Amino acid sequence: MNKYTDGVLALGIDIGGTNAAFGAVDAEGRILCRGKISTADYATFPEFIAALHDAVAAACEAADIPLSAIGRIGVGAPCMNWETGNIEGAVNLPWPSPLKLTDELERLFGIPAAGENDANAAALGEMYYGAGRGKDNFIMITLGTGVGGAIICDGRLLHGKRGLAGELGHIPYRRGEDGRLCSCGRKGCLDAYVSARGVVETARQLLAESDRPSTLRRLENLDARAICEEAAAGDEIARDTFRLSGEILGEACADFTAFSSPEAFIFFGGVAGAFRHFKDAMTETFNKNLLWIYNDQVEFLQSQLPATDAAILGAAAVALSAIK
Repeated sequence: MNKYTDGVLALGIDIGGTNAAFGAVDAEGRILCRGKISTADYATFPEFIAALHDAVAAACEAADIPLSAIGRIGVGAPCMNWETGNIEGAVNLPWPSPLKLTDELERLFGIPAAGENDANAAALGEMYYGAGRGKDNFIMITLGTGVGGAIICDGRLLHGKRGLAGELGHIPYRRGEDGRLCSCGRKGCLDAYVSARGVVETARQLLAESDRPSTLRRLENLDARAICEEAAAGDEIARDTFRLSGEILGEACADFTAFSSPEAFIFFGGVAGAFRHFKDAMTETFNKNLLWIYNDQVEFLQSQLPATDAAILGAAAVALSAIK
């Protein structure tokens, strides 16, 4: 006997430059089956979508889940236009844009599909399954290779025109020619200071300016993960790196608070794994720079989504948000 009611599950799909991962998710955020296929193995986009459909069907069959139990599809993808459902200009995908993603998914699966960019999907995942549960107003900041952002306001994701609201990583932290060069081509963006790249640059700057002993000097490959590990081991320059990063984030978040009066900031991504090393400095600087009307209203939280499941849960949450 089928224990799953038709349409009760959401299918979350995360599309990246290397793989597309998917999972069937229930209302409590449990991933009941999962799988992935390579995005590089298919010459055309329709071939990729057909293979994705077959992989989902096979994973559901192996888990004894009828395909009819999936009632909606959510996708997290780079360069996703939420209004059209198309991927537009994703340089890390092997097919020419635009890619009519949600249209193709709806055609093959016969159920509604919706898409969001990666940061927006992460925020929705947090709202439905993570630290944002029960919160109608929060700002998600993703700290990874770059800095992303998403704004949940009055229980809804703030899209703006073309879904481009929330590009918080490209709000200037330091204006003028002395600002660090950002990957976007401008100078002084927050991304250049508190992304994984920015954290490494801060550490290198501190190492150059000081003769203090540091285990960071002996590392062949200096990256944000190594700096976090050395900070946990007590290395002073590693700890100062995250203290400075926290101060920059605190100042930025004080400004961001005036955007939408959030009740929380939620931090997600690789650099957010060092949350305990920068939270105190961030909180102190935030409070020093905050407009007084927001005093005692905002908390800083680390993501509660398991790192291995976050992308699929975020994508599943996209499906749920689309039926509000």
